[in-house]
Amino acid sequence: MRTTRQLSITLPNDMADAIRERVASGQYASESEVIRDGLRALFARDQAVETWLRQEVASAYDALIADPNDVASADEVRAHLAAKHSAHR
Repeated sequence: MRTTRQLSITLPNDMADAIRERVASGQYASESEVIRDGLRALFARDQAVETWLRQEVASAYDALIADPNDVASADEVRAHLAAKHSAHR
């Protein structure tokens, strides 16, 4: 059973040129290898965002729902940041 599948893709000229340059430089053995590496990076980024959403954003939201009074308003955050910025000038 094959573990790969051939695809035909169309890329803008600048992207196609960048792929060919990486192969020509010896950085990659083939154009397919460049695309695979790029997809691995994309999948890793997507996984990192998903983990961040589940671990940090969801828990912050849960904390907000549990105690809505323990939250700074947007105006309070702006004022705090402006004061910090002024103190560092």
